[in-house]
Amino acid sequence: MTYYSMMPTPPVLTYAELNSRPHQIFAEYRANMPFLKREDGAYLLLRGEDVQRFVKDPRTKQIETEYLSARGITGGPILEFLSKSMLFSNGDVHRRRRQPMTKCFSFRMMEALRPKVRVLAGNLLSKHLREDGLKLRDEFAAQIPAITIAAILGIPASDVQHFTALVYQVSRVLTTSWTDQDVPEMEAATAIFISYCEELIAERRKSPNDDFISEYVANVDREGELSPSEAVMQLASVILGGTDTTRAAIVIQTGLLLGQSDIWLRLKEDRRLIVPAVAECLRLEPAVGSIPRLAVEDIEIAGHVIPRGSMLILSTMSALRDPCVFPEPDVFSLERNRPRWHPVYGDGEHRCLGQALAQIELEEALGALLDCMQELCLGDASLRVSGHAGIRNVDELIVSPA
Repeated sequence: MTYYSMMPTPPVLTYAELNSRPHQIFAEYRANMPFLKREDGAYLLLRGEDVQRFVKDPRTKQIETEYLSARGITGGPILEFLSKSMLFSNGDVHRRRRQPMTKCFSFRMMEALRPKVRVLAGNLLSKHLREDGLKLRDEFAAQIPAITIAAILGIPASDVQHFTALVYQVSRVLTTSWTDQDVPEMEAATAIFISYCEELIAERRKSPNDDFISEYVANVDREGELSPSEAVMQLASVILGGTDTTRAAIVIQTGLLLGQSDIWLRLKEDRRLIVPAVAECLRLEPAVGSIPRLAVEDIEIAGHVIPRGSMLILSTMSALRDPCVFPEPDVFSLERNRPRWHPVYGDGEHRCLGQALAQIELEEALGALLDCMQELCLGDASLRVSGHAGIRNVDELIVSPA
């Protein structure tokens, strides 16, 4: 496929239009124009080559609080949280905020958690799989990252349900599905969530344990580069990043694979195929639909100029189905050539800190389902994923014994 050098003027689409049928819209426009415009003025880059390039291009930077301002949030707990988070900062500020966490999330240390995640996934299935079905999202997919991150952080088991509910409320701000009417509830949840993290840090500073938070607090105090509020917000960021996206990804991959009986059978016969199956699910229907960036100077793409100060939405959803990068992009293939680092986790200095942990949780969740003594099916249920950018929403999915 050859893209034209000069493109027609990109259309302006509403949130509702984009959320209603994102894959179809991206496929319809991608060949003839490099980006779409959204009603809030953001530019959605559609092509794999452009998304890969601009995630690290020095003419762009990680978006900070511009998105919130565009949506009318100019103060309050949500703004306080995101403005002080490593997730929404750049340069030396980002490095300073991220550094105390980096060593705690090494691939080697995360791999040591794999046996525990495997046992957890198996226990959840044994507990919740009934004749009338398993609530895949709430009884299985939501519990794996929540309980795992709680164990890593040293959070008491009795607090898991409480902090998980808070996280899923706060994380809505990273989606495109909330409205102005949702803001008060999100603000209230964020305030409680921040207070909870403050209490965790204060407790570990007073009585250190052999756990992640104690190590983190020691690193923060030793290096002395974070303010007290910044230290809290980085812990909150880790908890936030370690739950919602993985929950959605587990539901999505299960729905996709159970919907293709031939592939499910191949996986049951050969567990070495779990890794490429997880990667292909992440490509075909990613839980995170985009990577946000801000243009720090004018950018020309295919004869169009994106002005300095514009918000860029690097659409991983579109890029991962770009036929110029992935031949027959709508076909699920276990034999597909895969890049070493999956694009869904981002790239550059903002590459997902918890990638290794997420991969383990996705692989072990799938392994537990494949190990189930009963054959599983979706029955009359179907996978429903919504959203075109940010963290996408996934509906409950009932998985039943066949």
